[in-house]
Amino acid sequence: MIKAAIVGASGYTGAELCRILADHQQVQLSAVTSRQYAQIPIAEIFPNLRKKISLVCEQPDIDRLCQDNDIIFTAVPHKTAMEIVPQIVDAGKKVIDLSADFRLKDIAVYEQWYQKHTASGYIQQAVYGLPELYRDTIANASLVANPGCYPTSILLALAPLLENNAIVPQTIIADAKSGTSGAGRAANVTTLFCEVNDGFRAYKVGDHRHTPEIEQEINLLTPEKTLISFTPHLLPLSRGILSTVYATLKEGTDANQINAMYAAKYANEPFIRLVEPPALPATQYVRGSNFCDISFRVDERTNRIIVLSAIDNIGKGAAGQAVQNMNIMFGFAEEEGLTQPPLFP
Repeated sequence: MIKAAIVGASGYTGAELCRILADHQQVQLSAVTSRQYAQIPIAEIFPNLRKKISLVCEQPDIDRLCQDNDIIFTAVPHKTAMEIVPQIVDAGKKVIDLSADFRLKDIAVYEQWYQKHTASGYIQQAVYGLPELYRDTIANASLVANPGCYPTSILLALAPLLENNAIVPQTIIADAKSGTSGAGRAANVTTLFCEVNDGFRAYKVGDHRHTPEIEQEINLLTPEKTLISFTPHLLPLSRGILSTVYATLKEGTDANQINAMYAAKYANEPFIRLVEPPALPATQYVRGSNFCDISFRVDERTNRIIVLSAIDNIGKGAAGQAVQNMNIMFGFAEEEGLTQPPLFP
C-alpha cells in the first residue's frame, strides 16, 4: 500500500483522480490540496465523493506532502507545475504531472507555445507518459509527464501506421472534437451552457498548444520530418474526445495489412479496443473509462486512410492515464483501479 496526494484536487482532473483512487486497492489517498477551497471537504465540492473520501482540502505544503506520501499528482495549470515539481523530485518522491510543463523536450518549442520555462533542468528526466509507447521507461521513472488529451487520442490512432511506414507523415490531418471539461473548471464565457448547447464550433485553429506535443511524438515514430494540420472543436457535451485522423497511404498498403498492424500493436494492451466494422468508435462508449476505442476505414478512391479514435478526455486523456502510469511505476497490475466499464447511457 502506498500513499498518494493530489495537488490541485478541485479541478475536473483532480476530481476524477479522487474518484478513481477512492477504490484503488493499492493506494491510500492521504491529502488533497486546493488554494481556492482550502478547509472545505472535497466531498462538499464534489458531492459524488460523499461516503467515498472524507479528506478536507488544504493549502499545498509541498515539504509536508513529500514527507507523508510516496507519489504526488500535480493536477495544476502549466507554469504552476514547474514551480512545484522540482521540489518533489528533489525530495526523492515520484510525481506525475498533468500539465504541459514537462512534455516538450525542446525548451525553445515550449517557450514559443507557452511561456518561459523556469525548471528546464528537469525536462530531460521527464518521461512522456503514454504507456502504449513508453511502458518500460515509465516503469523506472520518477517524473512522468502525463500526455495531453488530444495527443493521446491522435497518437494512439497513428502509432501502428507510423511504426510500419504505412502512411506519408506529411499528409496527416487531425480533426478532433472535445467535451467542455477539457477547458477546465474555471468560469469562462465560451463554455457557459448557452454558449455551448445546441452549437458546434472550432477553436484555436492553427495554433492549439497540443500541436507541438503531437508533432514531437510523431517525429519519434518516423524518420521523416513532419508537421501536421490539427484542428480542435468544442462539442456540446461534458466529457469525451473523438478524433478523426486522415493520411495518404504509401503505395502497396492495403486494409488487410493495416488490420495486422493494429492487431500486432494493440493485441495485449488492456485499454485499447479495436472496433470491428461496421461499428465505429463513439464518445458515449468510453465515458468514465480509461479505454481508447480505435477503428479505421481505407478510402480506395483517394488512397487515404481514415482513423477514428474515442477517449474520455479526463479519463484516458488525463486522470485515468495518470493512474495507469502510477500502476506501472510501482509495479501494480496495470488495470488496478481502472476496471469499471464505461458509463453508458
